[in-house]
Amino acid sequence: MGKIKVYIDGQSGTTGLQIYDRIGARDDLTLLRIDEDKRHDPAERRKYLNSADIVFLCLPDAEAVEAVSMIGNPHVRVIDASTAHRTADGWVYGFPELSHEQRAKIAAGSRIANPGCHATGLIAAAAPLVRMGILPADYPLTCFSLTGYSGGGKKMIAQYEADEPEKKLAAPGIYGLNLHHKHVPEMQKMTGLAYPPVFLPVVDDYYKGMATTIELQNRLLNGRPSAQEIRDRLAEYYRDEHFVQVMPYEEKHGTIYAAELAGSNELRLIVCGHEDQTTVTSLFDNLGKGASGAAVQNMNIMLGVDETTGLE
Repeated sequence: MGKIKVYIDGQSGTTGLQIYDRIGARDDLTLLRIDEDKRHDPAERRKYLNSADIVFLCLPDAEAVEAVSMIGNPHVRVIDASTAHRTADGWVYGFPELSHEQRAKIAAGSRIANPGCHATGLIAAAAPLVRMGILPADYPLTCFSLTGYSGGGKKMIAQYEADEPEKKLAAPGIYGLNLHHKHVPEMQKMTGLAYPPVFLPVVDDYYKGMATTIELQNRLLNGRPSAQEIRDRLAEYYRDEHFVQVMPYEEKHGTIYAAELAGSNELRLIVCGHEDQTTVTSLFDNLGKGASGAAVQNMNIMLGVDETTGLE
């Protein structure tokens, strides 16, 4: 078998560049590189999209939909990093740690929707609790998520890294105030919640790293478990996973720093609280497990190679 041919459509964007950094040196892959002056040429794009074995789409939603429509070769397998297909029929959601069945669907799939960064954090914490019957499906879930500014793409990165950035950028910024953040539909679908969570993202003056936190009133949970019991159940759920780790419970936990896992594909779940209230924080890299690292992990699963390849 020859080398797998990979094409990144949107190779100059933040996620595309990060994917390239993770796979560029691999000897089992051949990277197809479109000429910079032809990357908006429909005919040239179509040629590359149909010549690859694996296509990564690192594009705005409308352009990702257009790219899929240009693929006529039935053997091309697609991993879409945009929001466009995350709740669409015929697409597999690319969060393999959700279940053994989810990993098998990714392995067999031809259309994989890479999860959103904020969604990765909430789903990692909440979906197992719903599936284990601890978190009722009609629970009024709330969540806040702290992210580095790289999640905003080239425009936001330029704003933060300007020679004289606006003073307001030095403080955390709460956004998505209409409570219709684009990741909420996938959050609801993949957790199995009956109602959308109340979700607020926060961007701060650091490049990458994410801490997504759900807040729980234990008296409203099935069985009224303590924070430590919730931690233990989550640890059992993820016991066989390499990239998702549940940290030991500590009655007096210190401070969680959102950039601690920057540069890795690891996701740590940190459970805090007591008998009556619990928080579960997903700590990870918004450009790693929250974007490009997850995309490469999904590709590895699709190719049947060790899913840690290029990610350690």
